[in-house]
Amino acid sequence: MNKIKYIVIGGSAGSFRVVTELLSALPKNFKYPIILVLHRLKYVKSGFVEALSTKSELTVCEPFDKDKIKDNTIYIAPANYHLCIEPNNTFSLSVEEQVNHSRPSIDITLSTAGRSLKDKTLGIVLSGANKDGAIGLKHIKDAGGYTIVQDPNDATVRTMPDAAITETNPEKVLSSQEIIDFILNLNP
Repeated sequence: MNKIKYIVIGGSAGSFRVVTELLSALPKNFKYPIILVLHRLKYVKSGFVEALSTKSELTVCEPFDKDKIKDNTIYIAPANYHLCIEPNNTFSLSVEEQVNHSRPSIDITLSTAGRSLKDKTLGIVLSGANKDGAIGLKHIKDAGGYTIVQDPNDATVRTMPDAAITETNPEKVLSSQEIIDFILNLNP
């Protein structure tokens, strides 16, 4: 677990509350980059980053194609783009077909994180109403990364956590507050 250098979190219905609580809890000196993939309306291009920025002392942004992943930054997958993580620690954006009825797809971001960042990745799946994220989380685990799933009994919508647990057998199944505490305890 001390190899973790990147945190990748996927969520859908019911995950926004957990994400805002996490961002509010992060100290200004939080070292790790956090990459968020949240299902959102594809035609609403503004307001989302701004809303999350009010909850955090860290920089919150949507990455552009070829942007380098930097510590101390919260990245949010842009509306209507798949967010991929490349082996050279950069982002790439794609408008390929939807995966699990979603673009951005949590599976795509988690899978590319597993392939590119390998055992340096902490992958987390939160509340949601479909199975997006389950296969991607398994890719992170298979690559030697660390995996956490929100406790289905704590999730607003348990479909995504249930699917991720079945597919991945994660290292931990935690409540939203336990996930926040886990992330805060990573900071050196």
